[in-house]
Amino acid sequence: MSHVKAGGTSKNTRDSQGQRLGVKLFGGQTVKVGQVIVRQVGQTKRPGKGTTISRNFTIHAAKDGVVKMTSRKVRTFSGRSVRRTEVTVE
Repeated sequence: MSHVKAGGTSKNTRDSQGQRLGVKLFGGQTVKVGQVIVRQVGQTKRPGKGTTISRNFTIHAAKDGVVKMTSRKVRTFSGRSVRRTEVTVE
């Protein structure tokens, strides 16, 4: 008979791949129509003029131009004002 005890089972062997989120094009960079500017979970950055937002909160360029990031105050659901980055294409 073997003299090695049973190792048991492991439950934490699964791991998912990263979603590759984040800012893809920063302020001052040129952008073409349809290019992804920001991939995000939730609306941490807001779309401005020259951009569109998709169902998964990805911000795309709606026209050719230069990316510009500005900070502005946004009122939340509870009525509190917080600073959010607004992404525009000029």
